[in-house]
Amino acid sequence: MGRRNKGILIVEDNMLLSLVYENYIKQLGYHSIGSVTTGEEAVSLTREKDPSLIIMDILLDGPMDGIDAMNEIRKFSEVAVIYITGNSDQKHAIRAEKTHYVEYMIKPITYDDLRITIEKVFENGNI
Repeated sequence: MGRRNKGILIVEDNMLLSLVYENYIKQLGYHSIGSVTTGEEAVSLTREKDPSLIIMDILLDGPMDGIDAMNEIRKFSEVAVIYITGNSDQKHAIRAEKTHYVEYMIKPITYDDLRITIEKVFENGNI
């Protein structure tokens, strides 16, 4: 499957960061299947579009955080997930481990940080 066929869902409530991540994804030759700001939207769009990868913030708009959203998604999908969070609280990292993430990154991240992690997902056969 070529890079263009690998859809990435962005779940980020900061619209500026969402645009930055979308730009990084395009520069890497992948495409975004959408960008959402809530856990509920992430679950719904994952069910609908079946992404190859989710870039997931943890603290989101609405009652469901990113880890809760991934717990719901895990009920029907083994999609790869990269957490990108501004919160380095160990409690979140421990909760996130149960969702079998590929990487847990602390903001701010650079283009190269994301490039290396996405390559780990797609080019090393993690999906």
